[in-house]
Amino acid sequence: MTDNNFKINITSEKGVNIQPNMYGLFFEDINYAADGGIYAEMIENRSFEQIMHNDCDGGTKETYRSPGYAWSAVDGVMHYKTENGLNEINPHYLEFSGRKFKNKAYEGMYVEAGKSYKVSFYAKADTYNGMVSASAVNNGIVAFSGIIAESVTGEWKNYESILTAEVSIRYGDFVISLEDVGTVCFDMISVIPCDAVCGVFRRDLAEMLKEMKPGFLRFPGGCVIEGWDIENRYQWKHTVGPAQERTQNWNRWAVSKRPKYLDYNQTYGLGFYEYFMLCEYLECDPLPVLNVGLSCQYQGKETVPVYAEDSEKDIGVEINGVTYSTEFYQYIQDALDLIEFCNGDESTLWGGLRSSMGHIEPFNLTLLGVGNEQWEADGNQWYERYEEFEKVIHSVYPDIKIISSAGPSPDGDNFDSAWKRIKMNMAENTGFTYAVDEHFYKPGEWFLNNDLRYDGYDRSIKVFAGEYAAKQDGNTLYSAVTEAAFMTGLERNADVVYMASYAPLFCRINYMQWETNMIWFNDMTCYGTPNYYVQSMYMNNSGDYTLKYSITGSNDKNYLSVCYDKNSNDIIVKIANPAERDISVVLDLSSFTETTEFENYAHIEILTGESVGSENSIDNPQNIAPKRSEVLLSDNIKIPAMSFSVIRIHISEYNQKI
Repeated sequence: MTDNNFKINITSEKGVNIQPNMYGLFFEDINYAADGGIYAEMIENRSFEQIMHNDCDGGTKETYRSPGYAWSAVDGVMHYKTENGLNEINPHYLEFSGRKFKNKAYEGMYVEAGKSYKVSFYAKADTYNGMVSASAVNNGIVAFSGIIAESVTGEWKNYESILTAEVSIRYGDFVISLEDVGTVCFDMISVIPCDAVCGVFRRDLAEMLKEMKPGFLRFPGGCVIEGWDIENRYQWKHTVGPAQERTQNWNRWAVSKRPKYLDYNQTYGLGFYEYFMLCEYLECDPLPVLNVGLSCQYQGKETVPVYAEDSEKDIGVEINGVTYSTEFYQYIQDALDLIEFCNGDESTLWGGLRSSMGHIEPFNLTLLGVGNEQWEADGNQWYERYEEFEKVIHSVYPDIKIISSAGPSPDGDNFDSAWKRIKMNMAENTGFTYAVDEHFYKPGEWFLNNDLRYDGYDRSIKVFAGEYAAKQDGNTLYSAVTEAAFMTGLERNADVVYMASYAPLFCRINYMQWETNMIWFNDMTCYGTPNYYVQSMYMNNSGDYTLKYSITGSNDKNYLSVCYDKNSNDIIVKIANPAERDISVVLDLSSFTETTEFENYAHIEILTGESVGSENSIDNPQNIAPKRSEVLLSDNIKIPAMSFSVIRIHISEYNQKI
């Protein structure tokens, strides 16, 4: 054999088990991923509670409300009030006097002919007796139009109607019109497509996730969970209950030198309840992440004191002989309450809230992330924070699998220190952590050089590769293939690496804040990057355990893994070829059990393209996408240059257990 040809000798000897949920997704609200993204709400600043953020150097900031953001009068006057609002949590509302006003709907409203939309709002009026209608309009072209309220009462009331588009428009305005000149108060104005998944999620984006078959979904961060400061952190209790009673927040990723990000908000229409609904739709495990009383360490050093003795004039809360500061214990209590929200029955406080929202059955939460990518620094007591969370949570819910953090980097002093502390705790408490979260944002070359990273890891402590991407190389074929090569090492070491997820998940075109993303979208459509297809190929071809193999005839470094799927009776071979030349592979099954019979052909799926820099786009979404075919097992199998391939070999009959 030449050095670009080799043989893979596949045996029936079992390697290591692969977790059924090993490959999953990480959803952080960055790049307009939630509001303006997968959250199907089309109205921007629907509750008149917009919070703007002024970015300032030196770690300082100024925030202010802009209740009129995204709204403007067509014919009339806009007044924003707080007296006698819909509720105290979201007090701002619009008092409109005139005939018409409009919403810019992010970059403009895309409405599709034949598609129906649920239009709703809260309204009240003291003297106005006419009808209120709504329409989607662009340059005089009306996509849909209809009456939402025949009349308006003097008390706040919700009005809604289903409107169907007769024509399609892009970049349109959403217009509310009064039949006669008058004064009407409005709040919580909403337009959601009737085909939204679970009534919440933009269908095309949700279906792209569904097609991947992820094992888990990590949410909401990432830096979002930490916040720019403590006040800005993501608080799950603000994101549940009736939508009109959820506390709006400015997005930590609003901080940018580019003005268009300053209005980046979290309405929490997509909150924790909707997140768990999305997990059900995707048939994957939820992995929520909670704050530990630390703001994002890249921006500031805000902390909540862990113990009462560290806080002035605080008698604290004593649990199991430890007196925590009242403020810190609330963070722990939030974790306990979240578990109850997910798993408690309707007789419990938080399980009752979930039931009242429409989901009587538990969500069956088993995984919980404590902290994002924290590290011990400047006396922030990160280690102690996690340790105290773990002790209290497991004293109440011993079966919850808690994930800890090794910091933001895959090496260095902070990384080494974290692992040292984790190993010390694991020696005394094997349930201390389910897996250690490691993050990798590196060039593609790093991924090629680190496929053996976990070969020498301690097998007793598990790893969660929670965020990774070949960040410096964009969403190119090259970055995708290097990630695929790295993932062969994850799979071969599945007894160490229990879970893995690429990041980030979504990016709205023209609103990029992170260079590499799995799915890109605009108002109208979306596409998967080459990286999306690599992840999808792994998720759709995940076996139950690896098979041992050997290689002959090759002088090159090889990136491959072999596993077995008990459900389909398939041997699955994954091969990444980052080289600039094709290779030829022979699959040798002679060392398999003698009584095993194979089909004489194999199914092969290949992801490749014209050049290392090849990408997908809105105009060419399938430029880099897997191509499927069949090959004879007796033939040499061509693996193209710069490609990732998945080969499935079906076992038609066997009399010996594999």
